[in-house]
Amino acid sequence: MKSAQSTSQSSSSATGVKSAERALDLMEYLATRRSGATFPDIVADLRVPKSSLHGLLGTLVNRGWIYLDEESRRYRIGMRVWETAQSFVYLDSLVHRAEPHLRSARDELNETVQLAVLDGIDNVYVAKVEADHPLRLVSRVGMRLPAYATGLGKVLLAYVDPRDLAARFKGVTMQAFTPHTISTFEQLYERIQAIRECGFGEDDGEYTVGVFCVAVPVRDGSGRVVAAMSCSLPRVRLDGGLIHRDHLVSALTRHAAALSRDLGWLGGPQ
Repeated sequence: MKSAQSTSQSSSSATGVKSAERALDLMEYLATRRSGATFPDIVADLRVPKSSLHGLLGTLVNRGWIYLDEESRRYRIGMRVWETAQSFVYLDSLVHRAEPHLRSARDELNETVQLAVLDGIDNVYVAKVEADHPLRLVSRVGMRLPAYATGLGKVLLAYVDPRDLAARFKGVTMQAFTPHTISTFEQLYERIQAIRECGFGEDDGEYTVGVFCVAVPVRDGSGRVVAAMSCSLPRVRLDGGLIHRDHLVSALTRHAAALSRDLGWLGGPQ
């Protein structure tokens, strides 16, 4: 039986965790609302008790993480978020180094080329160069998608330690976005094993019907996979013979290897 002291400590710990979760929920909520949100908006959308929200907002405003426009009484993301983001130097450097390689790949293939990194079980798009075609993809810089449903994401997952990978997906329900989406961890594991063997991954209408994607890894100086580069195009251009999958893989692998060398990678299997 737990002692009264341990019960009190557990309760305090749970309260602290709940407060942290509410703060993060609030920050993520405001980050999606450029025009900000009023106190009633936040209460209605996040269903946070008013008494708790008053204290939470007060703390975050005082610390500069949230800004309150006194005239409109709308809360917005504060300057501290921007300041903290500026310290993420590595990602900024990665994107800066990647841009000329993405443009070169786009120019050679005339298809949309993207770069993404892994965050948990999501891939986050950090750079994108559009093709000279009227069709535009749903992805955008800063957007995150479930990694199991994209070519980029599966490539990134393929280089995660198997035990870590299993832990990340424990209890996760894999939503099917199209009839082609992987829906079980067993299917995902089989797919990423194949990616490790061949060095590239695909997304054939798994997130968006009619869109085909090829993706390859990008390595840093230690050989660690830190990002993935992809080329996406309408499936009809592939089916119509306007471009061949092997050409996509070959060109993308070459440009990703060039980026990897810029990051200090000295060779070995890509």
